Amino acid sequence: MSHDTQSKLVYMANQIATFFKSQPESEAAQGVATHINKFWEPRMRRQLFEMLEGEAHGLSPLVIQAAPLINRPESAASAPN
Repeated sequence: MSHDTQSKLVYMANQIATFFKSQPESEAAQGVATHINKFWEPRMRRQLFEMLEGEAHGLSPLVIQAAPLINRPESAASAPN
């Protein structure tokens, strides 16, 4: 994944988190996860998980908190073409 693609995904995920910070704390992480599950294609979610497995990703703490609620797609190697 190129650095530019990674930067865009971090920006988008953090923008989603910024919006949901205005929600009650008990609902914010679920809101982030629901939005990403609904609107991000599997390739984007796969790249998000790749970033989460790294160390210096720049993702908001709320995105990290939402990660267990986000549907993890199949790995690229096992995904159908």
